[in-house]
Amino acid sequence: MNSARLLVLDVKNSGILSFDTHGNDLKITIDKVKGVPDGIAVDSTNRHIYWTNMGEYHESEHFPKNDGSIERIDFDGSNHITIIPKGATFTPKQMQIDVANGLIYWSDREGMRVMRAKLDGSDITTLIQTGEGNEDRKDETRHCVGVAIDIRNGYLYWTQKGPADGGKGRIFRANLDLPPGADPADRNDVELLFDQLPEPIDLEIDHVNGYLYWTDRGNLPFGNTLNRVFIDGDRLGEKEMLNFGLKEGIGLTIDAENNAVYFTDLGGNIYSCNLDGFNLRKLYTSDRMFTGIAYVPGEHNN
Repeated sequence: MNSARLLVLDVKNSGILSFDTHGNDLKITIDKVKGVPDGIAVDSTNRHIYWTNMGEYHESEHFPKNDGSIERIDFDGSNHITIIPKGATFTPKQMQIDVANGLIYWSDREGMRVMRAKLDGSDITTLIQTGEGNEDRKDETRHCVGVAIDIRNGYLYWTQKGPADGGKGRIFRANLDLPPGADPADRNDVELLFDQLPEPIDLEIDHVNGYLYWTDRGNLPFGNTLNRVFIDGDRLGEKEMLNFGLKEGIGLTIDAENNAVYFTDLGGNIYSCNLDGFNLRKLYTSDRMFTGIAYVPGEHNN
């Protein structure tokens, strides 16, 4: 049956799981990959799944090694290749794909930047640079985690999460393209949208209705939540908390045409709700640990 699917990154088993949109029909697309997967995005046109690999986990080290990468497989799990080689990005987190223009975007946490490349991994570009070197890396307010792209209005959005439960998280936006001659570390078009958030993580845009959504894995009352804000060009609405009680909320994806938001947490849960936050459902729960999630429309499956 050619039905829509959810692709979810399972950190505990270093793999990609596939579900139907009710959280049933679990299939393993790929598992036992090296490193720690975090962000996932789908190129339905070319039938490719991309994900970010934060690199090997080194518990004894203060910072992760500079060994992050971005990898790709076909929809059926075959043809596993590395697109962005190890060390070309430090700790890649959430990612997005602009298929029409042949580009991938991602946030690099300890690299303290937002980056872009072509779908084949060429032309790697730094768009935003929030710090450089180990001293800056100690400052978690510089760490970039979530990313979203608004092609129609020409905006790039990203989160700088701050320390765990620190109340110093921020959401920014800037022009999608680096202004001619501009330094990624000193752009004059960067706009701070929200600050003093618990710990904002992933971002997603509802391009149909004009909302920016985000997960927050910080403490209650405003953390471990799903949130949104209306965006219309330069106009910004009031932020709304849609749902709370997540177990360290991370991944986020939207099916605006069918009035659905899907999101995950490190507690091993997959949730869905309407675009306005109502009709919250727990689709799947387990002892796994989930990060990124991507919605794949039905006509692109099988």
